[in-house]
Amino acid sequence: MQAHDTHPSPYTPHCTARSSQVTVRHLPYHVMQWGEPTPGQAPLVMVHGWMDVGASFQFVVDALAQLGSPRWVVAPDWRGFGRTPSGGADCFWFPDYLADLDALLDHFSPDAPVDLVGHSMGGNVAMMYGGVRPQRVRRLINLEGFGLPATRPAQAPSRLANWLDELKALHQGDKTLRSYDSATDVARRLIKTNPRLSPDKAQWLAQHWAAPDAQGRWHILGDPGHKVVNPTLYRVEEAQAIYQRIAAPVLAVEASDNQMAQWWQGRFSLDEYHERLKAVPSVELAVVADAGHMLHHDQPHQVARLIQSFTA
Repeated sequence: MQAHDTHPSPYTPHCTARSSQVTVRHLPYHVMQWGEPTPGQAPLVMVHGWMDVGASFQFVVDALAQLGSPRWVVAPDWRGFGRTPSGGADCFWFPDYLADLDALLDHFSPDAPVDLVGHSMGGNVAMMYGGVRPQRVRRLINLEGFGLPATRPAQAPSRLANWLDELKALHQGDKTLRSYDSATDVARRLIKTNPRLSPDKAQWLAQHWAAPDAQGRWHILGDPGHKVVNPTLYRVEEAQAIYQRIAAPVLAVEASDNQMAQWWQGRFSLDEYHERLKAVPSVELAVVADAGHMLHHDQPHQVARLIQSFTA
C-alpha cells in the first residue's frame, strides 16, 4: 500500500452475507451465510485457517456468483476466532474443531452430505473430518492444508513442558496480539503479510479481521491462546489411517508460490505431503497460478473455478 493511500475505498462485495449465531457445544458460534438453500444441491461449507475468519471467503463467493454458480455457503468463525468466543479456554485442542464442525453440520445439513472446503488449518480439519465422518461429506476441497511435520514419542516430555511454560506466559500477559491505530493500519499489516493482496480487499478484510475497542484502537479478532503450542504430538500414522477412510473425492489445491520450505526449514516438504496424500482413496492435485498461501484472496476466480468444476 502506498504511503499516500491513507484511506482506500474498501472492496464492494457482489454477494451480501448474512451474519448469524448458532449455539454449538455451549458456545455462541458466529456463522456467515451467502445465498439460500437450494433443493437437490449440497450446502458449500467453507472453514478458515489459523488467525483468519469466515468472512475471508467473500471473494471466492463473489467469484462463484460471477461464474454463474451461486451457492448456499456457510462459513463459521472457529472458536476463539472472529466473532466466536473462546469460552474461557486458554489453549485450543484440534479435536474440538472436529466436534464443532460436526455440530454445525447437524444444524445446517442434518440429512444430507455437504461440499466441504477448508483452507490451511481448516483444510487439515476438513481432511480429518472427511475420514472420521465419511458419510457427511460429498466433495472435499483442501486449500493448502498440508498437515504438520512428523513427530517422535521422545518429543512428548519437552513438548508438554513447553506447553506448561507457554500457559504461564499467557496468564502473565506475555502472549498478546498486537493492536493498531486504525483499520487502515490493520490493512497495511495484511498487505505486509501478503503483498499480492490489493488495498481495497485489505481494507475490507481489516474490518472483519479486527475490531475497535472503546478507545478506538483496533484489535485482531483472535484469542491469544491460539499462540500457545499444541501439547499433543502430530502422529502421521494416525492422520493417514484417517485419510484412508475418506469416502468423498478430494481435490488438494496448492499455490504456485509454495512456502513450505520457508515455514518448516527442512522438517516437512511438499514431496512428503504428496506422499501422505497417497493414503487418500480418491484424490486430485491442482495448482493455483500466481498465488501464495492466501490463494483464496490472491486468485479467487481460479479457486472458484476449481470449486465449480469439482463439485458440479
